[in-house]
Amino acid sequence: MSLYTDERNAQIIIQLLKENNIKKIIASPGTTNACFVASLQGDPFFEIYSAPEERVAAYMACGMAAESGEPVVLSCTGATASRNYFPALTEAYYRKLPLLVITSSRRNAYIGHNFDQVTDRTQLPNDIANISVQMPMIFDEIGEWQCVIAANKAILELFRNGGGPAHINLETMYSQNTVETIPPVRTIRRYTYGDSLPKMEGKIAIMVGNHKPWSKELTAAVDMFCENHNAVVLCDHTSNYKGKYRIFAGLMSTQGHWKASFQDVDIMIHIGDVTGSDFNVNSKQVWRVNPDGELRDSFRKLRSVFAMEEIDFFNAYSAKDTAQNTLLDVCLDEAKQLYNNIPELPFSNLWMASVASSKLPDDCVLHLGIRNSLRTWNYYDTKNNVLVFSNTGGFGIDGSISTIVGAALANPHKLYFCVLGDLAFFYDLSVFGNRHFPSNVRILLVNNGVGLEMRGNFTLGNKISHGLHVDEAVYVAAGGHYSQLNSDVVKHYVEDFGCKYLRAASKKEFLDHLEYFVCPENYDHAIVLESFVTVEDEEKSIDLVANLIGDKSRRMKTAVKNIIGESNYKSLKQGIKRIIK
Repeated sequence: MSLYTDERNAQIIIQLLKENNIKKIIASPGTTNACFVASLQGDPFFEIYSAPEERVAAYMACGMAAESGEPVVLSCTGATASRNYFPALTEAYYRKLPLLVITSSRRNAYIGHNFDQVTDRTQLPNDIANISVQMPMIFDEIGEWQCVIAANKAILELFRNGGGPAHINLETMYSQNTVETIPPVRTIRRYTYGDSLPKMEGKIAIMVGNHKPWSKELTAAVDMFCENHNAVVLCDHTSNYKGKYRIFAGLMSTQGHWKASFQDVDIMIHIGDVTGSDFNVNSKQVWRVNPDGELRDSFRKLRSVFAMEEIDFFNAYSAKDTAQNTLLDVCLDEAKQLYNNIPELPFSNLWMASVASSKLPDDCVLHLGIRNSLRTWNYYDTKNNVLVFSNTGGFGIDGSISTIVGAALANPHKLYFCVLGDLAFFYDLSVFGNRHFPSNVRILLVNNGVGLEMRGNFTLGNKISHGLHVDEAVYVAAGGHYSQLNSDVVKHYVEDFGCKYLRAASKKEFLDHLEYFVCPENYDHAIVLESFVTVEDEEKSIDLVANLIGDKSRRMKTAVKNIIGESNYKSLKQGIKRIIK
């Protein structure tokens, strides 16, 4: 009977070695690797050899890997043991030999504090390993996720781009506890050109993150894939896919008490980069398609990575496997039902999106500020020939205006629109003084006088959080800066730099300016339309569109929880049950 250490980080490595059929081990004796090596020794799957001197062990591994064509695992203890691997690892690096070096150590927190036998293994010379990862002790689900990804990365690197050595630093607390079985560990596979690709089965959705403009060929390949596999493409503004199977999913995915048909799938194919939307999809597994071939586990369901161009992936799966596409029609009907249920919204960023998004001129570019503007405008679609971008790479509030200024300078014959809040606007204020500031820029400044995103996350409405009422959380939500009280600040500033300034403090005033603001004519001046809204109207709008349909009793429960708190709600519920009994 095999007995394994109960240290979960070591269990993860052991299980993934078996899943990847890596069985050859050369172990050097020690204490920090005792839990790991003892676990391997008791499992008949592994083929273990001993080498007391680490330099000898590493060169043995080179010879074994070269002769057998299989990966070889090295295991050593703390102190200077791993340093003795360096000569042989240099050899392995330049010969592309698949050596998986697992150096066991005490906790990294001890580094630099004069603890005995603790050396810094967080940085390696450039030419001894293709990758180096840390696997700390695991105390929660995030720690488990971190170690699962780290171990998968290291093992996959043994074979990538011709192969070579990889390094894992494995922390230990010298546990003496053992278990008979190891819980399952998620194995991630990487595929590239020439590989036999996995079979695709079940209900499928494509989730598109921030994406560059699409070619006609890629759009056609995705449309054909969706037609043949009864799939849909989940998009927000920054996805920029405009094909037949586009589901503009922002409104559908944020309902508090109702689920769209696309939110439960067997496989979610993830393309594109960092996005402001996750669409709350519950998928059994995620397949990521990107030429970089990296393990980007945004949804913690990653199973397969396809290191190839998107068009090649979709063409590879072009064979028809379903009679007809029904999911698209169902999703479009659900979307129609939701949009028909939207009530009259108060004057807010969301209301402005509802009236302005469809009126943007043909072939313009829209840039959305992080984060409230990005979220609210993702509820309303634009024309198919409007491209939309947002600085989701670093996901900070800065640089929205500067970004469209640079884009507008590159193409002076196209109109560039920007929607952002007051904090983001003032963060990027200096760009107006740039002598190259172009005239083909239109900016919608939604001034609510506070960082709405921080306020909402911190306070959950008007609920008191961390001992502070919502109106007292000024250091969290930036209340009191760039005050709305002096409403001429922006007007004077932008006019002094030659921009046309417009002001709206009501729906009527906004609509009065809208035709001029979205006019396709390229004026000889940039435009700034400042709209003054209240925090209360902003929050009310967001709440209204997030609860359009669904179980009203569940809405009431959520409202009560937000008011009295989760723990108090549970106590109240238990008290009511006792009274009923």
